[in-house]
Amino acid sequence: MPAETGHPVFEAPADVKVKIWRYMDFTKLVSLIDTNALFFARSDLLGDPYEGAISYLNKALQPLLYKDKIPLENLEGISSFMDRQRQWTFISCWHMNEVESAAMWKVYAQTNEAVAIQSTYQILQNLLPENTYIGVVKYIDYETQWLPESNAMFPYVHKRKSFSYEKELRAVIYDIPSNIPEYLASPDDGRFVPIDVQNLVQRVYIAPMSPSWFRSLVKNVLSKYDLSIRIAESALDKPPIF
Repeated sequence: MPAETGHPVFEAPADVKVKIWRYMDFTKLVSLIDTNALFFARSDLLGDPYEGAISYLNKALQPLLYKDKIPLENLEGISSFMDRQRQWTFISCWHMNEVESAAMWKVYAQTNEAVAIQSTYQILQNLLPENTYIGVVKYIDYETQWLPESNAMFPYVHKRKSFSYEKELRAVIYDIPSNIPEYLASPDDGRFVPIDVQNLVQRVYIAPMSPSWFRSLVKNVLSKYDLSIRIAESALDKPPIF
């Protein structure tokens, strides 16, 4: 079964055939093909402290909006739960773009011994299991904009506007125990989700300015795992014309 669709939180891109990319160093590529699985990182370990958070506007308005419905101490309990649930929410992040992104190479592949794997939303959605959700990230001003509160997963499809260059699509596993005691932490730093790498990856792009031996290494590793995936040179290496 494919990943869940029709969920009120997770919206598909306007074009389901849009290209999606993951920029990574060589070791992560090897991990992907060796495990035949995608790694979903624990949300509180992604490096953005706002993962799973509500906006400042939400926090300011909650006492007014819920004053006759939810006691203040209960609101504080909900806040504590939202913080703890980040340990039980796992995310795989992708970049949507029809072309390579120089910015994404610099941010997520900080060496020329790196690659970008390219797929599409439709392919990823069809290959992920049914206990995953996939949708487009929306970028808001956390100072002045309201973040929907009708579902606990809304914070995981919203990020600060400073990250809008990422054009992110993300797949999410929301695996929260029915009761999370305050002392109980997730034992995992992430989850490996089995996936058909041969059908997932349409192309492997070699990082700009990579040495020739690195391209050969990537080709040999794909061959050893019997993967017939096209290797492409970065378009950023194409020489200019004057």
